[in-house]
Amino acid sequence: MKKITHLLQEFSLPLIAGVVVSLIYANVDLHQYEAIIHYQFGSATLLGHKLTVHYLINDIFMVLFFGIAAKEITESVLPGGDLNPPSRAVNPLLGTLGGVFGPVGVYFLLVHLAYSGHADASIIRHGWGVPTATDIALAWLVARVIFGARHAAVSFLLLLAVADDAIGLGIIAVVYPKSSPEVLYLLYFTAPGMILAYIMRKKGVRAWLPYVAFAGVLSWIGFSMAHLHPALALVPIVPFMPGPSRDTGLYVGHDEVDEEHAAQAAGETVTDHHDHSTLHEFEHNLKLPIDLGLFFFGFANAGVPFTSINTVTWIVLASLILGKMVGITFFSWFGTKIGFPLPDGMSIRHLVVAGIVAGLGLTVALFVAGEAFKTAEAAAYLGPAKMGAVFSAGAGLLAYVIARAWGIRPESDGS
Repeated sequence: MKKITHLLQEFSLPLIAGVVVSLIYANVDLHQYEAIIHYQFGSATLLGHKLTVHYLINDIFMVLFFGIAAKEITESVLPGGDLNPPSRAVNPLLGTLGGVFGPVGVYFLLVHLAYSGHADASIIRHGWGVPTATDIALAWLVARVIFGARHAAVSFLLLLAVADDAIGLGIIAVVYPKSSPEVLYLLYFTAPGMILAYIMRKKGVRAWLPYVAFAGVLSWIGFSMAHLHPALALVPIVPFMPGPSRDTGLYVGHDEVDEEHAAQAAGETVTDHHDHSTLHEFEHNLKLPIDLGLFFFGFANAGVPFTSINTVTWIVLASLILGKMVGITFFSWFGTKIGFPLPDGMSIRHLVVAGIVAGLGLTVALFVAGEAFKTAEAAAYLGPAKMGAVFSAGAGLLAYVIARAWGIRPESDGS
């Protein structure tokens, strides 16, 4: 059973299964599929939102997913981490800018070439935000398969993906707002949540649950009322959780955790970089439920009929893969020329492959598509744009093939 669980987590099978099932279901019975994901639990509302399946998954469950991502970033900037000293984070953040400007530039260019003079050209151009984000879960999975779990490229890509998604969610709030953003609510709720988390840390609160249940909830209310996507609510809270003083690797797999337990049972002292800190327990206790829950995220967001495929699908796909690769590679390369090197162990080859992996745009790309094409006159382009985001999963295979052709192997393979 433990091996099955490890396999499910290692290869993000629940997420992939959710995407596949949703595509099948939506193409067999679209009406029933939409009835399921928009099913409402009673007449209750939460901050004005109906409690639908889609809302509970995207606005509440995904908070934990982004929280785990924030945990990985927090540890990677510690002494010994791949992004320490902090100047190392500059290059991935420059890559993030390239990962936004590159896809946007390609998107506008292709829309101009394909729809110049078309009556709907302005409507299609409005979807420029769709290819700006990177799917953290799939990018993390593919990067670990290609580079190895401990390679610097994984932490580079993880920071880039989180920043990309933060920008993507910011685009939703600023460019595609449901109503005018009211950022003062961040001061009213999110800032007090951060202060509360800081106080709990200073008072020696070691359990992770109070940080989520109290500080996290305050932050979630702030994000939601400010009309920013609440999925990022734990990102400003997680760094306040007590953690190790050093980081000796980005990710500790289940086999290593089992070794820790075995060593403890034998009476040996365990002194790894986690030291069973609050951050470690937060991830260790939630990783499996989150990985399994990603099935429902994939199911609720990727159901698009294949009949919706059109030119917009290929524009979104090309913008994600080509735009990300060119933008990230150029901006990060430029960073090395102005004094901000790549993390140790990364070369230009690793950078190009990481840029392709960043073209995996499922999660926030689906979010943005839903906002960019939500009006009645734009509805005809929602399905095609979503399908482009779904097809971007092929970036993983493309990156894998190119990496192997260039001799890039996982570190565990001895390279």
